[in-house]
Amino acid sequence: MTEQLLSTPTLESLYTSGVYAKRDLTIVRGEGALLYDDQGNEYIDCVGGQGAANFGHAHPVIAAAIAAQAQTLISCPEMFYNPIRAELLARLIEIAPPGINRTFLCNSGTEAVEAAFKFAKYDTGRTGIVAAMRGFHGRTMGALSATWNKKYREPFEPLVPGVTHIPYHNLEKLDAAITDQTAAVILEVVQGEGGVYPASAEFLLGAQNLCRERGALLIIDEVQTGIGRTGKMLALEHFGLQPDLITIAKSLGGGIPIGAVLIGERVGELSPGIHGSTFGGNPLSAAAGVAALQVIKQENLIENAARQGVYLLARLQEIDSPLIREVRGLGLMIGIEIKQKVAPYLSALTERGVLALSAGMTVIRLLPPLVISEAQADRVVEAVEDVLKDES
Repeated sequence: MTEQLLSTPTLESLYTSGVYAKRDLTIVRGEGALLYDDQGNEYIDCVGGQGAANFGHAHPVIAAAIAAQAQTLISCPEMFYNPIRAELLARLIEIAPPGINRTFLCNSGTEAVEAAFKFAKYDTGRTGIVAAMRGFHGRTMGALSATWNKKYREPFEPLVPGVTHIPYHNLEKLDAAITDQTAAVILEVVQGEGGVYPASAEFLLGAQNLCRERGALLIIDEVQTGIGRTGKMLALEHFGLQPDLITIAKSLGGGIPIGAVLIGERVGELSPGIHGSTFGGNPLSAAAGVAALQVIKQENLIENAARQGVYLLARLQEIDSPLIREVRGLGLMIGIEIKQKVAPYLSALTERGVLALSAGMTVIRLLPPLVISEAQADRVVEAVEDVLKDES
């Protein structure tokens, strides 16, 4: 066949949708915090599957769980009970804050946000959603309506009505925005896509208090920050938050698509049929999720994320470069804000064996797997320092 004579980039470009900006790199395998291209070059993965590769690549425990489940049962809709799904549900309640007593399983972060919005509207009988500027919650129509950046929103307007945005960290504006028609407030503990901005305890706890006073529900979006990323199982633990709905996804399945909404006791009974998902809670993703939650505890990956996060942040903050405005983050979720557009610097990092993300036009975002070693962190710092050195 003609396709067999074409390179992977040519073949993929020929038939793909065109909605992804491609890097000139063909990744063929991974191991731990490392990725390898088709030329055998090694990279430290600070893209981290855009937050989905917390456990690194090809983790043997997770791979074995997926293989075993695939040979047993892959698909089982939620009209039937299933033992591995039941185990995952129980484990999710174990890692949740007090007051969380139910879970809805789906397939992605944006689906979890959509479900949380529906549950909030159904429970409260209200229609309004309050979100934060710079926030990112997904690309489906409801989640997109709560996402602030106009480049994502404008091509698809009109979006879902009733969504308002307030400045992050501005309790006065949030106070004014929550009305008797507000079903929920949705916030990230660390704004990832918006530039890696950690929240303050005052803002998050203030938002929680305002929601409880006004009868609105608080949704905390942990899609990127959850499952150990910030040095806690859930980032909300840094502040003692007790939200009503928590959205998680990305790394929960160890790389297998999965999403979930953790549901609190302030949310009333949800009736059968108000929402659903064909693939949500399927045994394959449930087995991956159970294995991932076992691995994170057995291998002390949350502690490693906290330790390596402090180390990496401190070392990056020591870099003496006139290009750097600020280095900020929480755990292994770090943003390096520079005075230039980041695209050429991401390419330069790739040439030095480090794969990184952007977070807006001027922030280099690092999301390495939680298995990253100190020696690998040192290599990341050396590469960043090299590409951001004074070129004047």
